[in-house]
Amino acid sequence: MDSSVVCTDTFATDAGVKSGHKKNISRDVESDIESLYKAVPQIAKTFRIIDKIGEGTFSSVYLGEARLRDGSREMFALKHLIPTSHPTRIAAELQCLTVAGGRENVMGVEYCFRKEDHVVIVMPYMEHQAIVDIIGSLSFEEVRLYIYHLLKALKHIHQFGIIHRDIKPNNFLYNRKAKTFALVDFGLAQGTADTQIELLKDLVGFRKAPRSVFSEKNLNSCISTCTTKQETKTQLVKPTKTVALSSRRLPTARGGPTTVRNQKVQRGVHQPLTCNCFQTDRVCNVCLSRKQQVAPRAGTPGFRAPEVLTKCPNQGTAIDVWSAGVIFLSLLSGRYPFFKASDDMVALVQIMTIRGSRETVQAAKAFGKTVVCSRELPRLDLKVLCETLRGRRADEVKPIDKPKLECEASDEQAQKQACEASPQLSKSQDKTPKDSSRQNCQVRDEQGWDTVPDEAYDLLDHLLDINPTSRLTAAQALQHPLFKHL
Repeated sequence: MDSSVVCTDTFATDAGVKSGHKKNISRDVESDIESLYKAVPQIAKTFRIIDKIGEGTFSSVYLGEARLRDGSREMFALKHLIPTSHPTRIAAELQCLTVAGGRENVMGVEYCFRKEDHVVIVMPYMEHQAIVDIIGSLSFEEVRLYIYHLLKALKHIHQFGIIHRDIKPNNFLYNRKAKTFALVDFGLAQGTADTQIELLKDLVGFRKAPRSVFSEKNLNSCISTCTTKQETKTQLVKPTKTVALSSRRLPTARGGPTTVRNQKVQRGVHQPLTCNCFQTDRVCNVCLSRKQQVAPRAGTPGFRAPEVLTKCPNQGTAIDVWSAGVIFLSLLSGRYPFFKASDDMVALVQIMTIRGSRETVQAAKAFGKTVVCSRELPRLDLKVLCETLRGRRADEVKPIDKPKLECEASDEQAQKQACEASPQLSKSQDKTPKDSSRQNCQVRDEQGWDTVPDEAYDLLDHLLDINPTSRLTAAQALQHPLFKHL
């Protein structure tokens, strides 16, 4: 830790000072702070914990104040990892912060406390604004800078072979006034095949089998090697496995033994194991006998890439780029969160409605999956979609393969229609003069949303490429014409 920080017992003994900043916090937070002091007593010698500023599945973040040698005081963020976290996981997160942090918009680490199974990571505190609170007032230039700096951080960590796996606005802090950014929370990070973070290599042995997706009792109930022309719900199909069937008996649904029929087995030749329950309301014995696919699924719903949703075993840094694309889509459309699904299947369908079912099926084949859809969903024009959601267009969103709508924002009547279509402005129109719509449009125009260049939607299209092999890397995205002036 910085030698300028004074380690003193003042904070530990002066109860009045410790509680002086807790007048406006809840009793639960106050209790959590006291519990942290007891769990890691050495914290009190250096820091006075003021408030609890964040809480997640694997950690809680507190705001702490330290007194420096020159008499000044500095704020720090103290991340308390839950005791159930695996030691290797904790050490790997620390190594990511130590090796890659402190530069290129990536949060660094100042110090670390440990007492038995309690670990507290001390990081610089950066005052920031939540995207959900400011998304309606952001200008296009602010959005452009935000995505630029996010991609810059991703390029930096990807050079070390770090896959963040949880890219979302809450993990990319933004100080609007100072125009500073910081990528945080490497608690779910994994390493690439050539990662420079040694501890990330050790995490492979500690990965747990993922939970079943799509909220079904058995994913294999929708598995088949055959195709059909009948209409069905959207399903994922795993590739067939090749196994020996000689004298193999499988349990029936009623518990009695049965023999797989219609399978010609020759000695030394493995025949493909197929099923006949595809698109039916039952699960056959063949499907019940198959092992569950194991693939990483870590991440936040709504930001998971298609290859994560389909449980592709080969996942790389492209999943972080997809998440950045989802953030960009939210900022351009003014809707956050943009995707919100109850399970992975619904999330995949939501992606299809934007990117198209045909494109999704083709991309799935590229990474060894088969997606079956009951009807074709056309790919939407991202520019028309974002402008419509922002109220810049009064027209409905049309598929990209149909004639594009002409921009009608050039005349006064079209500007008025655009404002009337905006849900953010509709509530205030009844209480304002008749020319208020023109004034509101003028305010929105000053934010630059009437002159968003086509390059922005072109970059968005490449970031949201369904196929991870053709998706832009963070380094390639930074060379995009949208950032030529940066």
